[in-house]
Amino acid sequence: METNRIEYKLKATDKLESEVSAFLNSNEGGQIFIGIDDNGKTVGVENADKEQLKIIDRIKNNILPSALGLFEVITEEKDGKHILKIILSSGSEKPYYVKSKGMSEAGCFMRVGTSIQPMPSKMIDSLFQKRNKITIDRILSPRRELTFEQLKIFYEEKGLKLNSHFKTNLEFLTPEGKDNLLSYLLADENGVSIKIAKYSGEDKVDLIENEEYGYCCLIKAAKRLLDKITVENRTFTKITPKERIEKSLFDKVAIREAVINAVVHNEYTTGAVPLVEIFSNRITVTSYGGLIDGMSKEDFFSGRSMPRNRQLMRIFRDMELVEQIGSGMNRILKAYKPSVFNFTPNFLVVEFPFAKGYETASGGLNGSINGSINGSVNFDASQTKVLSLIIKKPKITYEQIAKEIAVSYRSAARIIKYLQSLGVIEREGSKKSGFWKVKR
Repeated sequence: METNRIEYKLKATDKLESEVSAFLNSNEGGQIFIGIDDNGKTVGVENADKEQLKIIDRIKNNILPSALGLFEVITEEKDGKHILKIILSSGSEKPYYVKSKGMSEAGCFMRVGTSIQPMPSKMIDSLFQKRNKITIDRILSPRRELTFEQLKIFYEEKGLKLNSHFKTNLEFLTPEGKDNLLSYLLADENGVSIKIAKYSGEDKVDLIENEEYGYCCLIKAAKRLLDKITVENRTFTKITPKERIEKSLFDKVAIREAVINAVVHNEYTTGAVPLVEIFSNRITVTSYGGLIDGMSKEDFFSGRSMPRNRQLMRIFRDMELVEQIGSGMNRILKAYKPSVFNFTPNFLVVEFPFAKGYETASGGLNGSINGSINGSVNFDASQTKVLSLIIKKPKITYEQIAKEIAVSYRSAARIIKYLQSLGVIEREGSKKSGFWKVKR
């Protein structure tokens, strides 16, 4: 059944661009199904792959401003037949219009119920005035002579190749033709770094680790950050009368979505960067910018997508770091309640509590080694791993510890110092020829 967010079409007619612009101009986006009649009966599409490419090309070339990053065209099977599903997100650069008709009542459309109507001139003018705000594609890069070898490698790994016109194709240039902030974020060298801080307790009093992942292509930084979080996400077990249950400290799918969302939707125009913080009982992911203008909390939790950085999202989709538009929220809410999100006018914070009542694979409760070190003292994932390494290799060095747990030498030294301050470990002999001793 057709609704204000769903449109059925037997085939892609010459009105397709008008339908697309209407959904882009709406506050919720929508979906267009090709190969289904007005009554919802599946008719199918002949040569779906070929038709899919045609539709993608039409939307890319016949809609302004660019809709790249705001739509997907996928092939689905329904009632034994192939259909095409066009997923459209609400755009942040309204009004969107049919290129050949211009930004006028003849080219701008809006969704009214299950139909589309020409957009009044007054609304067009109002939306255009709101559109002229500062975005990452309009801000000049702080540096000149940028290089993109890392980005080219990432594209080649996906079977894609950046040609000599990639800056234009990926919208790396300002209207004046100079490198913009988007290109700066994805360049081999930049001044942008995602931060991760780790504390020994439930507050920010005792910092034991402070790492930065960045000053390079934002894709590389995001991947390194995800690798670090994977190291921190230990597997715990819970023994019940009937079975042994294993569970991670926090849901790996949800944290991945939260981190990627923070990176893609952060308000980089202010100079702010995402932040990940690990406490003894939770992990938090913070991005700057709050909810984008025009999006309510209801829209947010329903998975309606309204990308703040459309061009950046498009590139992360090319890298397969994000999937279907709006699908990430469903994956987070499958594991956690909406209450893990905290909204402020300038920030969006996601707080994932650690699993409770589980033991480490070695039998220690909540991260302690065998539950026998200093009685009730509990340790986080990195401290637990350091203790395990020392037990196995008493002569292990700071450099080896840092490498094993994927942190810097300084961070490893901080963990060692903290464990020494608790009286959990002590050094026997010299720094060069001595060994570590764990007090049980």
